Amino acid sequence: MLLVLSYMLSAGKCHDGGRASSLGGLRVWRLAVGSRTIPEPQVLSSRRNPPVKSSTTLARPCPSVLACSVRPTLTMVPAWLWLLCFSIPQAFPEAQPAELSVEVPENYGGNFPLYLTKLPLPHEKPEGQIVLSGDSGIPAEGPFAVDSDSGFLVVTSALDREEQAEYKLQVTLETGDGYVLWGPQPVIVHVKDENDQVPQFSQTIYRAQLSQGTRPGIPFLFLEASDGDAPGTANSDLQFHVLSQTPAQPSSDMFQLEPRRGALALSPEGSTSLDRALEGSYQLLVQVKDMGDQAIGHQATATIEVSIVQSTWVPLEPIHLAENLKVPYPHPIAQVHWSGGNVHYHLESQPPGPFDVDADGKLYVTMELDREAQAEYLLQAWAQNSHGEDYAKPLEFHVVVTDENDNPPVCLPRGSSISIPELSAPGTEVTQLLAEDADAPGSPNSHIVYQLLTPEPQKGAEGRAFALDPTSGSVTLGTVPLQAGQDILLQVLAIDLAGAEEGLSSMCEVEITITDINDHAPEFTISQIEPVSLPEDVEPGTLVATLMATDADLEPAFRLMEFAIEAGDKEGIFGLDWEPGSDHVQLKLRKNLSYEAIPHHKVVVVVRNVEKLVGPGPGPEATATVTVLVERVMLPPKLDQENYEASVPISTPAGSHLLTIQPSDPMNRTLRFSLVNDSEGWLCIKEVSGEVHTAQSLQGAQPGDTYTVLVEAQDADEPRLSASAALVVHFLKPPPAPALTLAPMPTRFLCTPRQDYGVVVSGLSEDPNLASVPGPYSFALGPNPTVQRDWRLQPLNDSHAYLILALHWVEPGEYEVPVVVSHNAHTWQLLVQDEVTMAQRDLLTCLRLYSQEIAEPRLLPHSHLHALGPGEEEGPESASRQHAPEGGRLSDPGSRSWEIGPGSN
Repeated sequence: MLLVLSYMLSAGKCHDGGRASSLGGLRVWRLAVGSRTIPEPQVLSSRRNPPVKSSTTLARPCPSVLACSVRPTLTMVPAWLWLLCFSIPQAFPEAQPAELSVEVPENYGGNFPLYLTKLPLPHEKPEGQIVLSGDSGIPAEGPFAVDSDSGFLVVTSALDREEQAEYKLQVTLETGDGYVLWGPQPVIVHVKDENDQVPQFSQTIYRAQLSQGTRPGIPFLFLEASDGDAPGTANSDLQFHVLSQTPAQPSSDMFQLEPRRGALALSPEGSTSLDRALEGSYQLLVQVKDMGDQAIGHQATATIEVSIVQSTWVPLEPIHLAENLKVPYPHPIAQVHWSGGNVHYHLESQPPGPFDVDADGKLYVTMELDREAQAEYLLQAWAQNSHGEDYAKPLEFHVVVTDENDNPPVCLPRGSSISIPELSAPGTEVTQLLAEDADAPGSPNSHIVYQLLTPEPQKGAEGRAFALDPTSGSVTLGTVPLQAGQDILLQVLAIDLAGAEEGLSSMCEVEITITDINDHAPEFTISQIEPVSLPEDVEPGTLVATLMATDADLEPAFRLMEFAIEAGDKEGIFGLDWEPGSDHVQLKLRKNLSYEAIPHHKVVVVVRNVEKLVGPGPGPEATATVTVLVERVMLPPKLDQENYEASVPISTPAGSHLLTIQPSDPMNRTLRFSLVNDSEGWLCIKEVSGEVHTAQSLQGAQPGDTYTVLVEAQDADEPRLSASAALVVHFLKPPPAPALTLAPMPTRFLCTPRQDYGVVVSGLSEDPNLASVPGPYSFALGPNPTVQRDWRLQPLNDSHAYLILALHWVEPGEYEVPVVVSHNAHTWQLLVQDEVTMAQRDLLTCLRLYSQEIAEPRLLPHSHLHALGPGEEEGPESASRQHAPEGGRLSDPGSRSWEIGPGSN
């Protein structure tokens, strides 16, 4: 079937020669073969073309989107092709005829009926009638009809565009029972306008008021005219003109009229010529004409009466409005007036505010005002024509919002708390409170005073911690001192109306922190440490004492301490150990102790801040004294020799000195000496000095023999500590009698026990060359240790010296004392021979002095001497606890004798 349809479409088009019939709802078309010519009358088509002649009969096209054409020469068509053509209307809807449009001039003066256009009716009209109706399907009543013979749409009488400008028709071909065989065909008939209407003014006489001061060119009157011809055409194109002005003074062109708008305004010449003090009227004759600028056309005239009035457009005084005004709104506040006519008022506010103006120029405020939101407004009022054009410059006036006390003071927010160092001086400014009041500046409503609420003064305290200036809000320190670490909440009341009772107030709060300063020196918890006893052999590094210190400051940096030994340790025996940031220090031993050197120590330790101290310096508690008592470690005594030997002639008399047993360190301790297993009783030893003497004559001893005894030394304080050594005595033959020789110097005699006499030694040389050389002489004992132990030299003058006994007791006998003399780079030795004799107690006549230089004995300057008998010992204090005589001193440390005479002090 599709192939057959395609063939038909490609074969040609089916001519619209068929006639339609209705068979049981199926519309069947019959093709008409052949043609005939239909003569047609003259018509007025939309294009004003001559009537169209057709060589074929008009036929209705196949009602389908598929149009077929069959050549007229064909007389036979296959039956299936006819069946296909008849079935197509069932598958496709009928195509709607195109709309016809035709134009008819109004007021047509020719013959009627006037043929308008030929309708596209079928060439072979089926049996039915042509129906002409309106676009709603209602049969048309009017000057239109269809010529059934020619198929033309005709009009039977003249049309008036002003009555109806357009007609919408439709044409159908229907059966008697109303079945539509063809159509509907829409037709629109436009009635073409002709200039048959005369313009008309809306008023015959126009009256207008013109206010002095109206700007030139601003219309104050708009003329209105109408024309019934078609809008937008030249027939209705109206223009206005001023034909005459009465009076013509002071200028004949006082006014200008816009031709198109009909807007009447004061001309620039009229604006400059118009006497502002003159009030009068003008009469204008105006014309309106159609056809635009063309010379032809219809026209009409009217009269305009213009009254010149005095201007009332004057500025207003400032308007004062109270804020929060409790009145009905809108509330009138002022009025403006434009004395001219045709006025419309316009109001603007800077900044925008709740203001309005009505048609009479009354100004209103539409709501309550808030001075704090906006204290002043600038209002501008315009007088305008109906087109919004300004007659004159706007009036400007101010609206001032008066204040009322409706805002409490507001304290400005603060960030962190305020820090004040402790011990700040009274009067130091802490902060400046600043409260703001949104009410009018300079008015009582914004006059703020301040009142301090907290902290309240303490009971019994004189003064307050803070002082407040009620006017400026300045907070200063009072007389009550504040402690570091305090957090204080300062509450201040800010009151407006200068603090009046009805004033509004707000609470201002300030957080204040009292910061610490380094005003406290560290102190030891105990300034005097109990004595610490340490044995002298304790190892270095031993902890002596731990000292604790405190610091009353709060800031950790201010509590940092450092320690030092301030006194009592010149030798550097002690040291300090502490950790950074620690509050205690350890006193430790750095060197070995020595009881004999220093039996006790008083170590003064000082503590200081690492940071600089503010205020007064450290007090006495910044030092601590540690007393260290050195405990003597008693070692067994040690003698200076492991064994002793002495050689003596067997003729040695009793009391002869053999040797002295000495400790290795004679200054350390006091020893008690004794002899053990002295079977013969030949020897004796002094208990204190250790001098060994013959106790009796050595009867029975043989030359060449040896005699051995044991010497024992015991500590005087600790007898359990002792040392011993063997003393071997070798016996010798007695020496031969010595030859008699001259001594270098005459023999001197001294007494034992020691008396207060001395031997004067002269240093003057017998050599005249040396004696003549000026300068002092110096004296010194010979290098023999025994001589230096037993004797002393004391200067007398530049050329002489005293020779005295150093020991309180010596064995009576003769002694040779070597003395070294130095003078002017020359040195020589004198040998002084002294004879020591036993002195009777309480006698001072035992001293016999024989000398070449001095013939008379000389008494030493000091005559008071504590005399001890043989065997009685003497130390720094005697056994009877008597001290040295006046003018005397120990000959040397540990010595058991006193020195007297010049220079002993």
